Amino acid sequence: MKTAVIILNWNGKDWLEKFLPLVIERSPNALIVVADNGSDDDSLIWIESNYSNTLILRLGINLGYAGGYNKAIEIIRKRYTDIPYAVLLNSDIEPNVGWLTPLEKRMDSESKVGAIQPKILDFYCPSKFEYAGAGGGLMDKWGYPFARGRIFDKIEHDNGQFDTPEFESIFWASGACLMLRISAFIQSGRLDDRLFAHMEEIDLCWRMHRSGWDVESCSSSSVLHVGGGTLNASSPQKTYLNFRNSLLIIVKNAPTLDALRIISARLFLDGVAGALFLIRGQEKHFYSILKAHFSFYKMFSAFAITPQKFKKKWPKSGLYNGSIVWDYFILKHK
Repeated sequence: MKTAVIILNWNGKDWLEKFLPLVIERSPNALIVVADNGSDDDSLIWIESNYSNTLILRLGINLGYAGGYNKAIEIIRKRYTDIPYAVLLNSDIEPNVGWLTPLEKRMDSESKVGAIQPKILDFYCPSKFEYAGAGGGLMDKWGYPFARGRIFDKIEHDNGQFDTPEFESIFWASGACLMLRISAFIQSGRLDDRLFAHMEEIDLCWRMHRSGWDVESCSSSSVLHVGGGTLNASSPQKTYLNFRNSLLIIVKNAPTLDALRIISARLFLDGVAGALFLIRGQEKHFYSILKAHFSFYKMFSAFAITPQKFKKKWPKSGLYNGSIVWDYFILKHK
């Protein structure tokens, strides 16, 4: 048993009923774990009644994505000292048959791989990539994340365009289905629970690059993702977290002069985005951006000044040396 497959749950009984049986069936040699973020539905009762071999970790309160997974991995490290890998798996994912084997083999054969993701496809249309990670995450020079097969809201069909090579170096691997080498996770500083949710996997992968680990995608492994299982795309709370956290991880990881240049531009562009939300009648999202900026100012010094173990720098892979915003919206490259 090499891998702990950890599903973070918060009032997600419907997702567990739908997908937990398939995760168990299609991950025959893994430790299956449900880490519960203080649910008040009866999801844990359902697991105990139907899948008693599943390990339940009761975290007591909602620690968010970062805090919940940090706590779960901490517990597993103490109880199962011989398990080297962990998969952070969203509760709204169906893994395809054989999904885990190529990921484990890659970790076994390449000791410098710290994180790896499978191909993430759309549950409702498996011939298409899914928004949260698609064929592997990238970032442009202005700090905007996108993915192979997904640029902003444009999502490609999977026609095998990213199947060769089987393993590709990327900037960030999706937190929807993220395999981690536990030793690399610890060395790189774990997930930053100050971010709570959204983009914390990008921050982690960036720090893995900075500390000498590789981050990859694997085309021979695939999962189907519903998406929006906890916060859907129309949620003002998701807008708030995305805008705030995007700025914070740049301050935390990019070289200082680059970070200052990027933040100056991004604050202006965020204002443009807020104006567009107002024009469209989406006032709640406009106020979410304002809230995100005030929160960013409040948290700025903690992210900018906190001593860090590894030098701030850009990764050698997965960085697009251009503006994805310019290319997409002005040049119409989709």
